[in-house]
Amino acid sequence: MYALCDSSERKVQELTASLKRYTPALMTIEELLKNVDLVVECASQNAVKSIVPQALEAGCDVMVLSVGALADGELRERLFRLAKQNNCKLYFPSGAVVGIDGINSASVVEISSVTLTTRKPPLGLAGAPHVKALGIELEKIEKETVLFEGPASEAVKAFPANVNVAATISLAGIGFERTKVRVIADPALSRNVHEIAVEGEFGKFFTKVENLPSPENPKTSYLAALSAISTLKKILSPVQVGT
Repeated sequence: MYALCDSSERKVQELTASLKRYTPALMTIEELLKNVDLVVECASQNAVKSIVPQALEAGCDVMVLSVGALADGELRERLFRLAKQNNCKLYFPSGAVVGIDGINSASVVEISSVTLTTRKPPLGLAGAPHVKALGIELEKIEKETVLFEGPASEAVKAFPANVNVAATISLAGIGFERTKVRVIADPALSRNVHEIAVEGEFGKFFTKVENLPSPENPKTSYLAALSAISTLKKILSPVQVGT
C-alpha cells in the first residue's frame, strides 16, 4: 500500500499525477496510519510535532526529514519513548552532508567538538525566521557575510528550512547545545556548501560537500532528497554497508 497525505489537496494531486510507476491512494492521516508500515515525513518541523507521535502510537516506523524539530528536547524525548514503547524505528537520513557515519563511530568514545559551517547563495536563505527578524536584505549582500553563529539548538529555529543537517549532526554526535553552527550567505556561490569539522579521542576529520540546490526547492540540497531515497533502499536491503 502506497499512500499520500498533505495539508494541501492540490499538492497531493500534483504529486500523484507525476508518479509513473505507482498510483498511491489519497488518505487522511488517520486512514494512512492504519494502512502503512512506514511513514516518511517530508513536510515541516510542525508536521513532525503533529504527525510523528501519531504514527509511532499507531505502530508505524517513521523516517524524519525535518530533523530540526528534534531540537525541542521535550518532543525528542517523547518520540524516542514512543518508538521504544511501540517497538518502532525512527530513521534520520544523513541529508545534505557527508560524515555522519564518522560522527557515529567517533561518538563511541569522547568527541570534544563538532562545527558545521553552511554557505549558501543569499536567496537560498529567503524566508528564514532569522533573516526576517533582523530585516536582512539578502538581495543586497555583495560579499561573503556571516548571518548566524551559535549552537545547533538555535540554528535550526533560525533557519528551519536550511540547516536540518545541524540537527542530524547533533543527534549523531554531542547534542544540540555543544554542536556549533555558522551560516554564511555568499553571492559568489551557485551551490550549497556544508563543512563539518570534528575532533575527539579518535583524532579529527573534516568533510566538505558542494551541493546543487534541489531543482524544485532552492532552499534545500539535491543530495538531501537522494539521502532519503538511499535510506529507503537501506531499510529494504539485507546487506548493510557503513556504520
